[in-house]
Amino acid sequence: MTGKRMRAVCVGCILLAALISACAPAAAPGTPPATPTVGTTPAAAAQPAAAVKKPIKLGAVIPLGDITGAQSAKAMKLAVKEINAKGGVLGRPLELIVVDDEMKPDKGAAALDKLATVDKVDVFIGGMASGVLLGQAPTLKKYAKVTVWTGAASSKCEEAIGADADWFFHIHPWDYNQGASYEEGWTAITKRYPQIKVENQFWAYEEGAFGAGTFKASQDLYNQWAKIQGQSFKSAAVGGGDYRAVLRQAKEAKPDVFIWVGYEPDAMGFVQQAKEIGFAPPIFLGSPPGWPVAFGKSPLSEAVWLYGMWAPAIKEVSDVSKGFLDAYVKEYGEEPATYFSPLGYANVYIVAEAIRRAGTIDKPALITALEKTEYKSPTGDVVTFTPSKIIKHQGIKKQKILQYQHGQQQVIWPFEVATAKPAYPFPSWEGR
Repeated sequence: MTGKRMRAVCVGCILLAALISACAPAAAPGTPPATPTVGTTPAAAAQPAAAVKKPIKLGAVIPLGDITGAQSAKAMKLAVKEINAKGGVLGRPLELIVVDDEMKPDKGAAALDKLATVDKVDVFIGGMASGVLLGQAPTLKKYAKVTVWTGAASSKCEEAIGADADWFFHIHPWDYNQGASYEEGWTAITKRYPQIKVENQFWAYEEGAFGAGTFKASQDLYNQWAKIQGQSFKSAAVGGGDYRAVLRQAKEAKPDVFIWVGYEPDAMGFVQQAKEIGFAPPIFLGSPPGWPVAFGKSPLSEAVWLYGMWAPAIKEVSDVSKGFLDAYVKEYGEEPATYFSPLGYANVYIVAEAIRRAGTIDKPALITALEKTEYKSPTGDVVTFTPSKIIKHQGIKKQKILQYQHGQQQVIWPFEVATAKPAYPFPSWEGR
């Protein structure tokens, strides 16, 4: 080809390109230049849009600044990772979006708004504090999305949610469920170990919905078999932390059992200040949703009793618990210190299995599938949903009675999952 003919062809190509460009629709003013999608492979880019399946979105609201929320989020992420590694659900990956409620009702409600309108999640999960759920109830009812809630013990929450909320599924026991299980547990323990006395109880309870509600429900339930008196305190979780007044009041009462109901930041303060004033009742018991990671390493923890739903020691009597614990330790290099960790893990699996059973994320079908739940949980419980006093779908209805022994949480009751015998009475603080 001669130089003149080559130049003519090139000019013709340039004119053709200009004509095509001129005929193309103009971009809207202010539209940035197109850029390739980050992480898209050539093969994926060549696929039709219909072949790329949208994720199923789970929106979790939990307090990330508290150990219960932090470890629950980790366990949720672990569950999502495991499920996605096996192909996801209905051929679609799960996507977990976590928003921190900071243990504040307004933050919790705002988190739900964001998840519903910005992230457009398919299912709400998570939850820990009762006070936060009380503040979230109107927002939950506004969206009426399928909600599988891990936490909150105050029965005021189910009153706020209401009997008509067929979309609401609650895993954690309500306060009256817990009270009934404690009565059952202590009755069984004192029958097997007659030297243990629990008739005279003093409760120190945080002044919010969780503590006050638990105390009131326990008073109503226990009045036939135990004398219960108590006093509120301000939790360190909301700016408190001085428990001396309530501890002195408890010491004067000379109870068989001293129980404090609060949050993880209160744990060390209670034992340190009890030692300071020389208060060592026969049973010293704490009932927070989660304990500090290092609490068992302190000599002050020895023989402290606790209410809970799980302990790492359950791996000795439950293969499911062992599988969860091994996977969590492998993923994060530490043992979880709160039962909200296996509950968070269970939360994701319960939803995933229900979606699989339903074959869809459509609300009516998913509600029906959740009603058929029979999930063998790492807590040692089989989770099913049956009516409670108000709501239609209540999950676990019992707590466990445990005790710190030699740095580890051991299950004392129920006896079928017990990992140790009780240490009684609580030893003096001398030498610790």
